[in-house]
Amino acid sequence: MLNRVVLVGRLTKDPDLRYTPNGVAVANFTIAVNRPFSNKQGEQDADFINCVVWRRAAENLANFMSKGSQVGVDGRLQSRSFDNQEGKRVFVTEVVADSVQFLESKGSSQGGGNRGGSGFQPNQNQQPSGNNFGSNSNNNNNQRNDDPFADNGEPIDISDDDLPF
Repeated sequence: MLNRVVLVGRLTKDPDLRYTPNGVAVANFTIAVNRPFSNKQGEQDADFINCVVWRRAAENLANFMSKGSQVGVDGRLQSRSFDNQEGKRVFVTEVVADSVQFLESKGSSQGGGNRGGSGFQPNQNQQPSGNNFGSNSNNNNNQRNDDPFADNGEPIDISDDDLPF
């Protein structure tokens, strides 16, 4: 059996963070996910998907994401029912998120990625080994990383043993 959901969409409102009586964080949120086709008027419709996330991921979502933020949700589909205040049975289908990826920082919903310090963004100019304590090494890395395939027309010294195939 397989029950897996992967979605990318925008939050329709700020996440609703609450805590259980035992102190476990839970956040409910809805994301708008565009459909892959257009309607008769040429407009793209969206589906509004209810989601729930638990524990630390719930707190992070509420602290760093807001209405309009783009997120990626990985989880499973779950149906449940309960009796509301009028005594009627209510059925709910929602995505229980295993993880929520922040595709934009808080307040940058105009599209264009992360603009500020809400999440971890690796330094693209930093080499994986060694420390960059001087400004000269950063400048050299910027020039070299602009086009990773350019090597000033010089041949690249690669041994056959270095190739994965």
